Amino acid sequence: MKQQSKKILGEERRELILKWLMDKEQPITGTHLASKTNVSRQVIVQDISLLKARNYPILATAQGYVYMKEQTKTNFVSKVVACKHLPEQTEDELNIIVDFGGIVKDVVVEHPVYGDLTASLMLRNRRDVKEFITRMATTKAALLSQLTDGVHLHTIEARNISILEEICQALEEAGFLLKAEDS
Repeated sequence: MKQQSKKILGEERRELILKWLMDKEQPITGTHLASKTNVSRQVIVQDISLLKARNYPILATAQGYVYMKEQTKTNFVSKVVACKHLPEQTEDELNIIVDFGGIVKDVVVEHPVYGDLTASLMLRNRRDVKEFITRMATTKAALLSQLTDGVHLHTIEARNISILEEICQALEEAGFLLKAEDS
């Protein structure tokens, strides 16, 4: 006879979630946390909100939840780029960035009521991009850039400025960088 997992209650569950996030370098999905604690994904969302309210540096990314450890001084540089393209070109845009060694940290759009809407992405390689695109398709979720006719910003991080320059050049050659005449 299969033994049913014990449901982990309230504060004990949040302490476990925090420990798991702190111990792992890679994101952990809400679905995985729900399965490990025998609760619904919505309960996990609420637990994460409670932990964030206690000022734990937890970031919700496209790949799952991440505990943001204090970063030691890195040599990474970042740049915000303005892009515009059709939704079906998203995978190509993101792959250009990661193929040159960049990290797509986020996407930002300017909403007429809410102001800047930012979503953390933390896409580091083609696998991350593929998972993001697949999740968007399977959930039938809309890209934030669809709120702004394709106009959006990305914060891109790389090991040095020359990599950022190569990424920008490749994005421009592909027609993804927003130009003054586009606005």
